[in-house]
Amino acid sequence: MDFLQSMDISASGMTAQRSRLNVISMNLANANTTRTDEGTAYRRKTVIFKTQDLNNSFEDQLKDSIDKKVYGVKATQIVPVAGELKQVYDPTHPDADKDGYVSYPNVNLVEEMVSMLNANRSYEANTSAVKASKEMALKALEIGR
Repeated sequence: MDFLQSMDISASGMTAQRSRLNVISMNLANANTTRTDEGTAYRRKTVIFKTQDLNNSFEDQLKDSIDKKVYGVKATQIVPVAGELKQVYDPTHPDADKDGYVSYPNVNLVEEMVSMLNANRSYEANTSAVKASKEMALKALEIGR
């Protein structure tokens, strides 16, 4: 594997983690949203990742028949998470049902913050891998002088 492929792998990871951070931010912003466009409480969302073949050209496919395949990661879907909505008794709330209960989103702030830290660390790890690949390429150029 050459250094460009390692940068492509890291770049795909960075892109996927950026998508994850965007969804986590959306969850945090809507933690108290009791009514969406559908008329129900907001549902927590998560990102589904999938391996992605990074070799797209004919030359790369030909090399794959000889060498190993190179995969990255891709965010394929953003899906709502099933689970119970929080029921809070507040008959004065405009979104209260006939029994006086309000449905709040199934967003756990602590869980979202932990996920955000995890995504941030993953992004930083991919950034470090890109930096290491760049430094190795520069060292290889220095050897050639």
